[in-house]
Amino acid sequence: MAWSRLLAWWRLCLGLLSVLVCLAPCVNLQPAENINYNLVHSWADKLGMELFHLGDFITRRKEVQESFKDAKVVSRNGASIVDSMAKEIEMMMDLKVSAVRRIMDTAENTALSHQNDMADKMFSYYNAKEMLEPGDPVPPIPTPAPDMDKDIGEPLIYVQPKVVVLEPRPEFHNTPVNFSVSSVHVPVNVFDRAPDVIKAIQWSENLDQIFRDNYKNDPTLSWQFFGSSTGFMRQFPASKWRKDVPVDLYDCRLRSWYMEAATSPKDIVILMDGSGSMLGQRLDIAKHVVNTILDTLGTNDFVNIFTFDKEVSPVVPCFEDTLIQANLGNIRELKEGIELFRPKSIANYTAALTKAFELLEETKLSSRGAQCNQAIMIIGDGAPENNREVFELHNWRDPPYKPVRVFTYLIGKEVANWDDIRWMACENQGYYVHLSETAEVREMVLNYIPVMARPLVLGRHDHPVIWSQVYADIEDTKISDYLWDMNQCENQKADVLEYWKVQDRMLEPSEMHRRKYRRMKDTWNQPLDSKMYQFMTTVSMPIYDRRENANITEEVLINEALWELQTRETRIANILGVAGTDVPINEIKKLLSPFALGVNGYAFIVTNNGYVLFHPDFRPVFQGYILKPAYNSVDMIEVELLDDDRPARDFNPVLMTIRDSIINQSTGSKWMLVKNHFDDMKRVARIKRQYYWTAIKKTPFTLVISYPEQYGVSHMDIRADQEIHRISIKGTNLRSVFSGKRWKIHPDWLFCKHSNRTFKTPEIELLYFLERMSEPGWRWPGSRSAMPPEHAAAMFSNNSSTGRYPSINEKESYYCDRQLMQALVFDARVTGWFSNNTSFNSKDDKGNEFKQRFGVTVAFLATHSGLTRWHEFHSNAAEESGVGETFSQNNTRAIDEIWYKRAVDQHFVREESFVYSVPFDAGESNSEILVTASHAVFHNEGGKTAPAAVVGFQFQHSALYKLFHNITGNACAMDDKDCYILDNNGYVIISTRVHETGRFFGEVNGAIMKRLLEENVYTQVTVYDYQAVCFESKNDNNASSMLLSPLFHLLRVGKWLLHTALWYIVQLLQWAPGVSSHYADMYGDSNDTEPPPPEPHPEHHGRNGNGHGKKDDEIWLRYLTLHRTRLKACDMKRELYTLFNEKDNVVYNMTAHACERPFVVLPIPFSNLILLVIDQLCPRDGSVVLTVNPQPIDYHLSVNDSLACYKQAREFNRMRPTSCISRHANESGIKLCGKACSVYANLGLLLLCHILSRWL
Repeated sequence: MAWSRLLAWWRLCLGLLSVLVCLAPCVNLQPAENINYNLVHSWADKLGMELFHLGDFITRRKEVQESFKDAKVVSRNGASIVDSMAKEIEMMMDLKVSAVRRIMDTAENTALSHQNDMADKMFSYYNAKEMLEPGDPVPPIPTPAPDMDKDIGEPLIYVQPKVVVLEPRPEFHNTPVNFSVSSVHVPVNVFDRAPDVIKAIQWSENLDQIFRDNYKNDPTLSWQFFGSSTGFMRQFPASKWRKDVPVDLYDCRLRSWYMEAATSPKDIVILMDGSGSMLGQRLDIAKHVVNTILDTLGTNDFVNIFTFDKEVSPVVPCFEDTLIQANLGNIRELKEGIELFRPKSIANYTAALTKAFELLEETKLSSRGAQCNQAIMIIGDGAPENNREVFELHNWRDPPYKPVRVFTYLIGKEVANWDDIRWMACENQGYYVHLSETAEVREMVLNYIPVMARPLVLGRHDHPVIWSQVYADIEDTKISDYLWDMNQCENQKADVLEYWKVQDRMLEPSEMHRRKYRRMKDTWNQPLDSKMYQFMTTVSMPIYDRRENANITEEVLINEALWELQTRETRIANILGVAGTDVPINEIKKLLSPFALGVNGYAFIVTNNGYVLFHPDFRPVFQGYILKPAYNSVDMIEVELLDDDRPARDFNPVLMTIRDSIINQSTGSKWMLVKNHFDDMKRVARIKRQYYWTAIKKTPFTLVISYPEQYGVSHMDIRADQEIHRISIKGTNLRSVFSGKRWKIHPDWLFCKHSNRTFKTPEIELLYFLERMSEPGWRWPGSRSAMPPEHAAAMFSNNSSTGRYPSINEKESYYCDRQLMQALVFDARVTGWFSNNTSFNSKDDKGNEFKQRFGVTVAFLATHSGLTRWHEFHSNAAEESGVGETFSQNNTRAIDEIWYKRAVDQHFVREESFVYSVPFDAGESNSEILVTASHAVFHNEGGKTAPAAVVGFQFQHSALYKLFHNITGNACAMDDKDCYILDNNGYVIISTRVHETGRFFGEVNGAIMKRLLEENVYTQVTVYDYQAVCFESKNDNNASSMLLSPLFHLLRVGKWLLHTALWYIVQLLQWAPGVSSHYADMYGDSNDTEPPPPEPHPEHHGRNGNGHGKKDDEIWLRYLTLHRTRLKACDMKRELYTLFNEKDNVVYNMTAHACERPFVVLPIPFSNLILLVIDQLCPRDGSVVLTVNPQPIDYHLSVNDSLACYKQAREFNRMRPTSCISRHANESGIKLCGKACSVYANLGLLLLCHILSRWL
């Protein structure tokens, strides 16, 4: 009996032991360590093998590699590529210049032949803002019509709008246009029935014929236009004017293409009267004058602003004793400085003029600035004397030449000392204007342009060709500030409406932080391919009035009280306007053959100022639709980031030397180690790149190309027997290799393009040309750009073997990239089986197992020639019929897709591996997460290797999570362990908490991420963002203004009244939810910069019937009334991370050791992933947070300095424009310098105004 009991106990113990042994893989607890290294190693190995076998089977990568066996690998010749591309661009740009030159020549001849025509004030023309389409209602005649127009002294004229048929055209971004006529835009500040304006509109209508001929000769032409010096712009083809802002602010004379063509580069010093009389309306007008002058300047101009009272001071202190380049960032800085200006005491004109002349002289002697035109702009309400001695000393030393022009702007309705300030302008080849109303400022300021254009006009035959800096095709350059203000209003409105719904929950610190972070993330959104704007450069040239003399009518002072109109003949040198045409940046990019540069290769163009015309890292837009404040002044060294670990803006001398060579339009090449960020600046690769550059002749541009050393030096090519014409002879139907619908080509590449036909999709256009290639007589064009008509005849008569299509006027004109088309057809032939193969739809057990286990939705293939194929799967886990369509809509850019680039880079880490990724912050969405896996296929021949294609697939994240759980059992589900799968940049692919998927691991567990850095699992890479946007408060007030104006104290009273009113609005909101929207519109300030609110005190509740007291409402007002901000260009940095890819990294052999090393990390084979298992029983330092979000760079600037000051102290070299026409011997014969002031002041009234101005 005892024996039997002992035997039973023995059996029980054996049973318990067997249970423990069976459960051991799931529990994995050992007294010595909480994490079993060997077990984790087995997890990583098994997971890696499972995923690799899945990818190997689904993508059929070996079959794809075998498909390219007949291709060859050849060396890439960078010097030859950049030279060929530059010639293509040069030919295209010559074509645009030729069109503009014909417009210019026609305009000058037409204006001369119509000089004696009478202005017809009833002339009807196609007004872009008023013309109608068929069926549009005719607006009623304005009634009651006033008898007289007070401004012009004549009856108002009404001309019924003309009717025009408009049709959307894809080459004009689907803008409805008419190719028979042109339309005219007239600014709001220009009266279109004024004699000089309507006369110019009349004769310029004859330009329609040359517009049509130009378009017929070159169907790739964009908008053609004539900008008149009277203010209107004639544009072809005709289209209705669209407004980006509620008020039409467009004036062609303020655009860079007009200004730079009408005047040579200029150095300008603006002097603003700071005397005590310059207050009230005079100060407003003066500031408006300064801002308008600044709006007329471009990147080839230099400027500074000084205010003068007893002393002469720059409006931006750090800009003292220098002229700064008039780029958007510096102009913005000057405008902000002038807004803070307040007049003080008596103005010292002598000191101001001396300062201006000395600065201009020093600038010329030191070879800085524009080194061409020089001018002083004086804005004031009268000068006490003419300062003749100053002009004799500085400006009259070499008569009759006067190197510095003087323009004067007399401010005020009633002024006495107008003769001295007018004398300054007239005696120094300038112009004088008198301004008494804000509305007349723009028109009056623009009078300086024809004066500075006189040397150009007198030269007659020299018409400089001007290429503008890149710019967005928008109506007004200040639209960014408008859109940002609207954005803040929307945020304020949203906060008020949400508060009405959730009440005090919005004031919780966590909720306020969430709202602030969400909005900051929106501002970090900087899309590289925003469709909101059309970016372009414009080529333009001036149009001269060929008359030398003309009759003018002006008021002449007969005696002290009598003015008389008199007509006389005088010498003139007038500019009629500027002719131009736009060249969209996308059209230039199409000539760059990205196929020739390969994956991760790119090209960009640099201007004479060192700014990029375009670049793959050019990010002009933030938040998806708002232009950055200094978007078009991005220097090439701010986007080419060397991997040299230097601090911000401490640029490598090697890079500076390369930049100098590029802007000087030399030819050269150089290897450099760089940091390439991608994927919304959240990933980075350190890579060695080769650069080649050469000038684009007859332009200020230099073309640069770059490709990686590791895999860019060689590329795929086809053999002679695989060329299109040979396989066609053998009977191959070219269209058949593109059968089915599961394929697409790169939408932005130029394969073949028809000049006179448009196609619905690039694929339809490709099939059209494949049919053409199969026809007898097919010829490959030798160039993708047509030739200017005046040059074409000579070219073809001298060289009949060019191989180009002989006429661009024929209906069948076209151009093709022969090398790209050959590669595309070859790739299509050898990969046709990929999307047509039906083996996946069979009852293959292995295939069905993979499909069901992993929820595979699509397999895809993309080749180096821009072809993308895919095959969708419809299993039990993915029944959607549109999965393939979804993939094809978002992944058609082949070698430009992120998964393609990453796969090629990963090939050199481990050839047999796949790259896995999930969308950033994917766990925060409620939709199904898809994992994308990709693998690069390389072709080897003769010791050379080149990327041929990338294969990949997408599958459901939930299936990957289930696989991970099955492999690890319950070990990672227990509270004592945390398990993560991270990618090579530190982003979470798998976590036991699904909401962490796609997040950067440093934000999830900063302490462990820091340890991974210390142990060389990851490497930290600092990336500088020199195109960032910051937001500064608009509430910066100059304290000195309090002393000058009692109105400040009235404003303080008004502010108190406003807050009191807001308190009552809060009470009203409790009972009237409908007013919340109105409140949001009224108080639409936004900047999430407030600190977290204090914890609500219990006594704050229950003081009224609805649980809210006055204290609660004050908290609501404080934390929900957002403060308005303004945009500011700034520098930021990101700390990005990449795996330390050293073979046999010892860290992967280290085991966990209690809490000294509470984790095990191991690579997952055949992937870009690592497995991380953390002991959760060890204490965790939650204060350590690592982030990839942008952080401001602290340059340790003084209180009055800004980033613009910091950059100005470190300005870079630039190449001046080749054209400079600043003087002409005959200019002294022109005596037109502005009208005298005909209003005499009553001295008593003047004294009264002066006294009042001191207080108002």
